[in-house]
Parts: sequence; C-alpha cells; structure tokens
Amino acid sequence: MASGSRATVPEDSVRTVSPGQRGEKAVSALTGDSVEAGTLKSAASAVRWVVASPRPVKRKAVREAAQRRLQLLPGSQAEGRGPEPEEEEEEPLLSVPEEDDGKAQPLPPVCVSPMRGMWREEKVALYCDEVLQGCKAEDADDAMCRYLSEKLKLKGKWLGVWKTNPELFFVKYEEASISFVGILVEVTCKLRQSSSSCFKVTVSVAEPFSSNIANIPRDLVDEILEELEHSVPLLEVYPVEGQDSDSHDIALALEVVRFFYDFLWRDWDDEESCENYTALIEERINLWCDIQDGTIPGPIAQRFKKTLEKYKNKRIELIEYQSNIKEDPSAAEAVECWKKYYEIVMLCGLLKMWEDLRLRVHGPFFPRILRRRKGKRDFGKTITHIVAKVMTTDMVKDLSSDTLLQQHDDLDLALDSCYSGDTVVIFPGEYQAVNLALLTDDIVIKGIGKREEIMITSEPSYDSFVVSKADNVKLMHLSLIQQGTVDGIVVVESGHMTLENCVLKCEGTGVCVLTGAALTITDCEITGAQGAGIELYPGSIAILERNEIHHCNNLRTTDSSKSTLGGVNMKVLPAPKLKMTNNHIYNNNGYGVSILQPTEQFFIVAEEALSKGTASGDKKDDNMLSKVMQNLNLEMSNNKIEANLKGAIRIVTS
Repeated sequence: MASGSRATVPEDSVRTVSPGQRGEKAVSALTGDSVEAGTLKSAASAVRWVVASPRPVKRKAVREAAQRRLQLLPGSQAEGRGPEPEEEEEEPLLSVPEEDDGKAQPLPPVCVSPMRGMWREEKVALYCDEVLQGCKAEDADDAMCRYLSEKLKLKGKWLGVWKTNPELFFVKYEEASISFVGILVEVTCKLRQSSSSCFKVTVSVAEPFSSNIANIPRDLVDEILEELEHSVPLLEVYPVEGQDSDSHDIALALEVVRFFYDFLWRDWDDEESCENYTALIEERINLWCDIQDGTIPGPIAQRFKKTLEKYKNKRIELIEYQSNIKEDPSAAEAVECWKKYYEIVMLCGLLKMWEDLRLRVHGPFFPRILRRRKGKRDFGKTITHIVAKVMTTDMVKDLSSDTLLQQHDDLDLALDSCYSGDTVVIFPGEYQAVNLALLTDDIVIKGIGKREEIMITSEPSYDSFVVSKADNVKLMHLSLIQQGTVDGIVVVESGHMTLENCVLKCEGTGVCVLTGAALTITDCEITGAQGAGIELYPGSIAILERNEIHHCNNLRTTDSSKSTLGGVNMKVLPAPKLKMTNNHIYNNNGYGVSILQPTEQFFIVAEEALSKGTASGDKKDDNMLSKVMQNLNLEMSNNKIEANLKGAIRIVTS
C-alpha cells in the first residue's frame, strides 16, 4: 500500500497490551514481525548454525510468547477482574474511537528512492568502489556497517515513516488491503547494532499523529513503542520528503543497504571462497538490471523470482520447524530437518546458475519439450479431428468424402491423438489444452467461424501455453487467451510455426522465437504482453505481415520507465532475420521495434555508429539506421509504427 493510501480496521481486530506485559521484548525476526530487508539475512545465519548443530536451538518459548502477545486481554482482565469466559468472547478487545478528531492524519510522502534513477554503471561504482571497496565476502557486512554509520552521522534527528508488520498491532486483518502499518515518527540516531541489517534506532511518535490506518488508536501505538523500548529496526524507517539534503542522503544510504540485502547478498557468500567478491556483486547487479530492462524475458525473470522467493520461504520454514522441536528431537524430526535443509541447498544451486551469464541465456531456465515426435501413421493416412460437443453433418459438408474423421469434445484428447499430417478443426466454444505446450508433430490447428468465438485459454497451473518444436505447425483462426502462465504465449523452440488470423491476448511475454527457430505470422493481433509482443532470439527468423501489435510491455513487476521493450524486440549475435510488411505497431509502452546489441561486441563495423560518444538510441541518422538494418537482414516496408511511448525504433546497448 502506498503511503498516501488509507485503510481502516474493524474494532475487534485491534490488539491491546496488558500493563504487566509492557516489559516483554519485541517479537524477533524469527517470529516474523520484522518485514523489511535484513531480517532474512539474520534468519539465514540461524539456519546455518542450527543445521550444523547436533541439537536444534530452543525457540519454542519465544514463539509461544509471540503468539500470546497477539491475543492479550484488556488491562482490567489481565489483572484478574474480567468477566466470565462467555462474556469475554462478546466484548471487543479495544474500543476504537469514531470521532474524526480521534483519527490519524494521512502519512506524508517518503523520499523517492534515488536508486531507481541510477544506471547500471552507477550502481556498480556505488557498491563495488564506494561501499565494498574490494572487500571479501566475509567482510561485506562490516563494510555496509561503516557506510551506513558514516551517513547517519550527518543528522542526529529526522522524521520518518516506520513501516512494520500489521501483526504487531492487529489480531486479524486482510493482508491484501494492509501490507504494513505505517506511523510517522521522529528518529534519534542512537544506534544499537550487531550488523548493518540489524541496526536499531530510537523513535517517538511525531506530531501530528499520522498513519496509513485511519482509525488506529494513538494509545495503542504508544503502548507498542513503550513495549519495544522505543527501539525499532532502522531499515523499517523511511525518511519523509521535505527535509534537508542530509535527510535525503540518509534515505539513499538506507536504500543502498536494503537493496544490498534484498537483491545482492546471498546467504552462502561468507561460507565460500571468492577471489573477487566485487566482481560477483557486479554480476548480480547485471542480473538485476537484465531483469529490469527486459534483456531477460518476462517469463524467465518470473521463474528466477519464484525460485528466489521459494528459497527464502523454505529457509524461514526450516527455522520455524526447528523452533517447534523439543529439546530432544525424535528421529523423524531430525530426518525432516535435514530434508528441508537439502531442499534449500538444491534451490541455492539453482540460484547460483543465474549468476553465470552463459547458463542464464541458454541454460535450464527455458522450459523444453521432452515429448518425442510420433511422425506419420503406419498405414500412411491422415485424420481430421473435429473438436465440438456434438458433431453434425453440416460441420463436415465441406470436407471430401474420403476424409477420415474423429470427433472429440476435448481439445486435449484431439491433440494427443494427432500424428504428423493431421488437422484439428475446432468449432466455436471455450477450450483448454495442456498438450498445446507439447507440439512436436507437423499438424494444422484451425478454427471454424469467427476467430473471437474460438477461445483457447491457458491452464494457470502450468508455466507454458503454446510451445512447438515441430518442423512445420500451423495455427489459424483462433483466439489464444493467456491466464496465469508466465512463459511466452507462444514459444517456438525449433522448426517453423505459422500463425494466421489469430488473436493473442497475453499476460506473460508475447511470442518468443528461440535461436534457430522460425515464425511466420500474418493477419494476427497481439496485445497485453508484459514484455515485447514478439521477441526474436539470436539466429532466429521471422516474417511479419499485416499484424497489429499494441499495448505491450505491461510490466507489473519491473520499472517500465527503463524498459525499452514494446512491439518487436530483437537480440543480435548472431543476428536474427526479420521481414516486416504492412504491420501496425502502436500504443506500446516502449519502442515500436527495439534491437538489443551487446556492448563492444556488436559485429556492425560502423565507426560513427558505435563510437563511444554516442549513447545507444540517441538521434541516430537515417543512414546509420539503414546500415544497421542492412547488416541485421532486417527488411521493413509499409509498416505503421505510431503512438509508442518511447518512439518508433531504437538500437539498445545492453
């Protein structure tokens, strides 16, 4: 939720604190109260220590105490003067004031992160040269401590928004509507630390009392802060706008530390020997930037993020599991503990692959078809498969009398029955078919009727929608509607695919043509892709005629202000071949056509084209663009490229 957004909570969801409990310590990162950067790192250290220990650490009491804190009774009941149990269930935990003057003011805006405006080279220089300064992995935490401490000396007191876990304040709440509780506080930089990710500062409620929860009681906030001894994690505090330059410098420093522990630090770093740690950090920055600017396609980036998130969740799951183990674990508990640990190790290995550029581009992250090609039937005949709930003579009146027919009410069954040379005819209706992601034989799949009436939707539980490695497969007169899958709506792994008169409504990346594959697409409409509408990989071939590509690059999870993707994206080395005729590319959030070239490796030898003084895509003249297109085997004629957010065509340097 943004700082300006306001929410309210039901009266009976607000927790209260018994006077007798005020001295109790705050819930630690292991119990989930801290939601910002750094808590996962400290939790990770616990994972490594616990797994290596012959006996798990005793944390059950800590968790039980944390759970009790979320269900404390009002003060009078805690002191033994409460009513009978039946009446306790009916009485709200705390009366929330209804008057306007009892409501919190809206939160002021926090400082906009300067990190978002930094180029790749600036991030590398900041972390590798200024902050880490060539240190080893085991010294990275100390380097972050020094950097942050120096910045915090600039100003002793400043205003910030403390963003913390709603569980600290509420017994029950809707996670979708309240992602955090924000309180305007005055920060006093009296640091308590064990590492930069665990810095704590002294805070007090600032005036006017402000929060993103309109009806949160001021008394409750005071009680919680008193219980926490007015000490909160520094990384949970965000300086507000409108203060002096020192406060903005502190905001940048906090963002630098958060970004390091959220995206660059790995738990295994200080356990493995690394001769050049800053080089590894630079590679991780490149990985992050590749995801942000679309160099790594949306679906592949999603797979990486899912793997990273799964790794973090499994690590926390192990900690929680161990916290519930008694002092003498059983054999079954010990086995389960090691099982969870090895799950983490496997995910760790997969994440390491992402840091190798070659594995990242051509490694195990693309889904591959494992099904073998059937070929033709033994008796040499082909079959036309009719997909409809009920087949009538009128449906087949245009077929020749010697056509062999099979009728299916399920598209999946029809595809599973196909051999090379078969045709699948689909009548109006809505269908799903996971076998569309396993196209290995040369078949034709065509709709009968208006293309908008033959709707094929993806299965959300699968990564892929339509994937082909057939020598020649053709889809005609269909609407492909992507729902939930993250890979390209159509992926051509190898061979040749033809799309004719189809509507492609994307949620992930659009059409992906991988290295060595070929695509012909005519009279189609592509819209809604998170990345480019069509992505051409090195060495691929594509012919585009009379298509509409619009409203693409709808990236939900990346910074679209830096992304150049839009209608068609080409990756070179070796160059793909592209012929575009009479296409309409419009209203995309990036460029109409973007050509991605690697720095200092591009094979086009044009001094003025790649001179160091010319930024990629900056006012390249017509002769320049013509030379680039000629070297790329890029033929473009009679295309209408208009109203794209960043322009028509750009050559992008990665």
